[in-house]
Amino acid sequence: MKYLWAFCFLVFVGVTGAAAQVGGGALSNQPQIFNIPSHPEHAAIQALAREESLLEGSTVTTAKGEVPLWDTPQKVTYVMPLGDVARFYRKEHEMAKKAVLVKENF
Repeated sequence: MKYLWAFCFLVFVGVTGAAAQVGGGALSNQPQIFNIPSHPEHAAIQALAREESLLEGSTVTTAKGEVPLWDTPQKVTYVMPLGDVARFYRKEHEMAKKAVLVKENF
């Protein structure tokens, strides 16, 4: 089954390549002149536009006694640094019970 998929893929690549070569001959080899449009008023002096508010449509609502979140004290939790965690596990591993009997099969 995988050989069938590989064969179909190779046929697809071959057909695509052949079609690309045939389609390439249909293009004209005559140069095409590209005209850039001119903009005569590119640097003309004109009056400034009317001032617009960026906050238009948005409202700020406050109530009596409302306090922003950053002004309230947050509960501080201690997070052990990763190095301390590694040292703790290393000490725990050193003090762990070791095997007394080593069995080897010959």
